[in-house]
Amino acid sequence: QVQLVESGGTLVQPGGSLRLSCAASGFSFAGRAMSWYRQSPGKERERVAAITTDGLPITYAASVEGRFTISRDNAKNMVYLQMDSLKPSDTADYFCSVYDGIQRYWGQGTPVTVSS
Repeated sequence: QVQLVESGGTLVQPGGSLRLSCAASGFSFAGRAMSWYRQSPGKERERVAAITTDGLPITYAASVEGRFTISRDNAKNMVYLQMDSLKPSDTADYFCSVYDGIQRYWGQGTPVTVSS
């Protein structure tokens, strides 16, 4: 079965950097685009970034453009989100996600808190 396990979330100061990781299994990883989403309390889940099967970024949310970078390693079945110049507004639970053509799968999420 599809499994997505995120890691790397923690408390970080404004202006700091953080790298999130997502370990994927249970499907043909190299054959699927991957996405990162985030959700803050009281807000809808929003897509932060997405990447093609061969590692080209598809899109970034306007709020993170120029600060976040999505990447993947097909040999390791991993997808990453490098987050720089973090702001308090980036505080959220971050989720790795894949759509297999029928349904979207989610990891359990990893919390990121940006605060001094």
